Amino acid sequence: MTQPLNLDEQVFVRNRNLLFSVAYRILGSAADAEDAVQDAWIKWSAADRSQVADPKAYLTRIVSNQALERLRSTQHKRETYVGPWLPEPILTSADTADSVTGAESVSMAMLVVLETLSPLERAVFVLREVFDFSHAEIAEAVERSEAAVRQAAHRAREHVQARRPRFAADRSRQRAVTERFFAAATGGDVNALMELLSPDVTLWTDGGGKVRQALLPVVGAGTVAAWFAAIGTVTYQGVEPADMNAELVEINGGPGIVFSGPGRVIATVTFDFDGDGRITAIHNVANLDKLLAVADGTARSLGTR
Repeated sequence: MTQPLNLDEQVFVRNRNLLFSVAYRILGSAADAEDAVQDAWIKWSAADRSQVADPKAYLTRIVSNQALERLRSTQHKRETYVGPWLPEPILTSADTADSVTGAESVSMAMLVVLETLSPLERAVFVLREVFDFSHAEIAEAVERSEAAVRQAAHRAREHVQARRPRFAADRSRQRAVTERFFAAATGGDVNALMELLSPDVTLWTDGGGKVRQALLPVVGAGTVAAWFAAIGTVTYQGVEPADMNAELVEINGGPGIVFSGPGRVIATVTFDFDGDGRITAIHNVANLDKLLAVADGTARSLGTR
């Protein structure tokens, strides 16, 4: 029989989802976020918990520090990555999208912007802007002075504001455009795709050197439309068109598409939109190592509480 959890285990389990939410936003990788959460559990288990006044804040500080250390250790790997490096997509539950802040902060578009920050700036931005930590709390979490944290927060906020998408269609329109894109792509309708794409739309493809993908961004509505219209006519990663399955799902707080073949997930596609609902950017992740969280089939709640 399964032994009941003790009080300390209950505290950790109750906050586990929050810890993953923090770590994932800092790292952009579900696998690394899970490792950071596991490291937090080890430290929590070894800590003198009788001295912990606020377990939730204490655990969040631990996982933030663990995530920051992991982010620093992976910097070189990301800088030498073959082709564009995109965040690891995850399936999200409806409540993630209920909060505008929660949905935007976990979107592929935002995670791509966060990737351009230094590790410290990224951790500070996530804790301050998404989880509303005070500068003093963040200083303790990342083991820096409060003055250094304030400077990092200012730099990160300016950097993100200059690069984040300035327009966003409402969620119902995003969903409708995604559904139309889905129908046009699976039907090979180039003209319908062209109607949905901004003239200067950019397609980013992440194969990590393991899957044949474009090593540079694909730019322009005509080129991008032709790329997706060919999906139903060519063999992709050894999967014949007749064996390819496409499904509309919730990915990173917004509508997306999962492509799969017999027994495996092949790729995910997510979108950025302008104020008129046209698609301005597409993120296509096909590196199989980054699709494990999607293949698992578990939709995560990435709330900020």
